[in-house]
Amino acid sequence: MIYFEEPFTDAERSILERFFTNTDRPVFALINLPEVVKGALFARYSRSPKSIRRLFLDEFYADPDAGIGQVALQSHGDDSLVDLRKAEQLYQRVFFDYGDDSVAQLGSAHLACEQASNILTKVLEWGRLASYLEQSTRYIYYDVRLGERYRYQVPAEIAGSVLADEYHTYMDDQFDAYSEMASIMQSHYRVLYPQGSDDSTAVWNSTIRAKACDTVRGMLPAATLSNVGIHTSGQAYEMALIRMAAHPLNEVRSYQAMMLDELRKVIPSFLTRVDLEHRGMQTSSYLAAVTERLVELVPDVSDSAPPIPYVRLNDWDPEAEVKITAACLLAVSELNDAQLLEIVRDMNEAQRTQILSAAWGDRTNRRHRPGRPFERTSYRFEVVCDFGAFRDLQRHRLMTFEWQRLTTRLGFDTPDDLDEVGLSERWQRAMDRAADFYEKVRSQFGFNVAQYVVPFAFNIRFIMEMNPRQAFHLIELRSQPAGHPGYRSVVHEMHRQIGEVAGHTAIARAMKFVDYSSVGLERLEGERRAEAKRVAAES
Repeated sequence: MIYFEEPFTDAERSILERFFTNTDRPVFALINLPEVVKGALFARYSRSPKSIRRLFLDEFYADPDAGIGQVALQSHGDDSLVDLRKAEQLYQRVFFDYGDDSVAQLGSAHLACEQASNILTKVLEWGRLASYLEQSTRYIYYDVRLGERYRYQVPAEIAGSVLADEYHTYMDDQFDAYSEMASIMQSHYRVLYPQGSDDSTAVWNSTIRAKACDTVRGMLPAATLSNVGIHTSGQAYEMALIRMAAHPLNEVRSYQAMMLDELRKVIPSFLTRVDLEHRGMQTSSYLAAVTERLVELVPDVSDSAPPIPYVRLNDWDPEAEVKITAACLLAVSELNDAQLLEIVRDMNEAQRTQILSAAWGDRTNRRHRPGRPFERTSYRFEVVCDFGAFRDLQRHRLMTFEWQRLTTRLGFDTPDDLDEVGLSERWQRAMDRAADFYEKVRSQFGFNVAQYVVPFAFNIRFIMEMNPRQAFHLIELRSQPAGHPGYRSVVHEMHRQIGEVAGHTAIARAMKFVDYSSVGLERLEGERRAEAKRVAAES
């Protein structure tokens, strides 16, 4: 794989070498920095087109409040990782002599993963027990080039092939169209939503930019590059690297090798098993074999369902509210689970509702979510929506989340606002061309590689299986006015089906912070609050 090497001066490299494990690769770990600074860097990362090393130089290193310059003075001279090598001896004794895998949960690392395609980012973010911060398509324009090229990945499978030139032409045209449409929509929204007298220019500009980016992000192909910050334990990294080694795409496997190299500079002992033949490599082979066998056995039957978005509640427990009611009483009673369930089944609806109401309590905001008794049952939703909305919903990793490969065969979304400026036909032509090129790439390289050419506007099918407690969090959070219309419509439909299809009316009513309001500028209130916090912090 070929990656853009960011230029730094000799002086800049001298600084960066104290805080990053390399200065010339797209994957690197953060070292010699306070935890709060690492967190702040990653937080800033998501809303900036800059790499994290450039952000560090431009906004953090010289900031006296961060105190990084003093850290640099204190850490000069000896090898910054010499203490790590000493600590390894102790870890080796605990881990290998006593066999306690849980030790690997206690060491962690901050890893920056740059120039990753939007296919790779979903692989990186598969793990449940990790913290991820991904560059947002809402706050930056993706027409800023890396070197001579737009920000898209050229998979090794296509580079140098008979389709390479056509691939580059297609990608350049997609990004050209994205850039032009973003400019047109921004001008349109400036007229449609004039600046309010109470809003600063910064708030208004940021809100308009987010609105334009939200509208045209569907033009971006899945090959679009992104930056992802990861902070997790050695054990979670080990699991991710073993899984990535089994992936069919070259980009994922080559990225795995870079990640392993960098992580071994900061938490090497936690990763000793990743490429051991009888441990990690054996598990990677097992995972790859399972996938290959399932692909061979999948029925060769075409999907006759119409290529339109939908949300469908496929499975639920008819007795969910009864079981949750019994579960609510367990911790405060001296009866066993079966006895409580029998008692609750004999109650009338009013009695059960009284207990449920007491269990979710007086919720004054959406962060007041009910407790673990509401994990007693589950909902299994099948969703077809555009890939852009899927990317946001996929962040809810603790629930069971599985998705199919990205394709152009399930249709695409066309934002309504494009009609107002005469861009709908151009959008349609671009999506038709994408569908044709997808089929060409798929016939040549298979369905995995063909995903790179699919724009975000195309639909993807996935499963979200969650307990009611998770549903409270997901539906109330993602229905807020600041959210993208694409995923707001999905969670609105989930809420409706919990009440009307499953018949869990008490649970649906308890989700009192589901927001169905219609908004024009989704990010306006959020930008106002952000500015108010900045002003308060500076005063």
